[in-house]
Amino acid sequence: MRCALSMITLALLAIPLEAQDQPTRPPITGIAHVRIYSTDLHKSLDFYSKILGLSPRSGGCTGVSRPCFIINDHQQIGLSQAPSAAPASLLAEVAFTTTDVAAMRRYLLAHNVPAGAITRDFNSLQHFALRDPEGNPIAFVQHPGLQLLNARPEQAGSRMIHAGFIVKDRAVEDRFYRDLLGFRMYWHGGFKDTDNDWWEIQVPDGTDWIEYMLNIPANADAKERGIQNHFSLVVPEIKAAVAKLKADGLQTTDAPEIGRDGKWSFDIYDPDFTRVEFMEFKPVKEPCCNPYTAEHPKP
Repeated sequence: MRCALSMITLALLAIPLEAQDQPTRPPITGIAHVRIYSTDLHKSLDFYSKILGLSPRSGGCTGVSRPCFIINDHQQIGLSQAPSAAPASLLAEVAFTTTDVAAMRRYLLAHNVPAGAITRDFNSLQHFALRDPEGNPIAFVQHPGLQLLNARPEQAGSRMIHAGFIVKDRAVEDRFYRDLLGFRMYWHGGFKDTDNDWWEIQVPDGTDWIEYMLNIPANADAKERGIQNHFSLVVPEIKAAVAKLKADGLQTTDAPEIGRDGKWSFDIYDPDFTRVEFMEFKPVKEPCCNPYTAEHPKP
């Protein structure tokens, strides 16, 4: 018996440590919320509730008691008062949905990624926060769906499809998002066919994506940073969405256009010049630069 036990012990010791009790990554299924800094909450409330037609709440969104807006039963936009010293990015947080927030935290810690404590919000949903390698604030939310928080018929868009932020070193971010978390390439391209100004990677278990906004000057002003640090709502038909926005008070002379990615899109800006992009589900023509390499989102 003692000999047999010794053989088992030796066998276990022969297994590399990283193969013993190594946590596995749980699914990451989409974007749960974005949180936006606002220098004037009253103006921002008017914009998101009146122009976008979103349902405002004073509490009950994931992790916040500040104003927030319901996009659908599992996605939200939160607002936070901007600090007196204006941050470089007004995109205060991008949160991803996972099926097991505790397992996700264990997975990150096992790979030496600092992760905050798990807390529960007003709706008892669990979440935790951290920063990616370039310091962008992100979070993970265990989100079964808020059954009573439904999209409003008057909304300009009822689903958030992606969020984008300035990235300085694509390789560093890829080691985190692609190699560690399993995000996969969706599309990449630039203003010129040979450039990479936009690097789009989908969550591993869904079709929402994040977009690296590349080649942005270090001295970019607040207006330029607001254009780059953005989020996007998907709509079935862009021209109808633009007509709805204008009917609800949007004042603009801009028109929708087909982007380099082959999709119809339209940009508007909140009172602090954070860009809100509207986009159709799939392209209407071949994209520039590179083909799509993953499935398009569906209505």
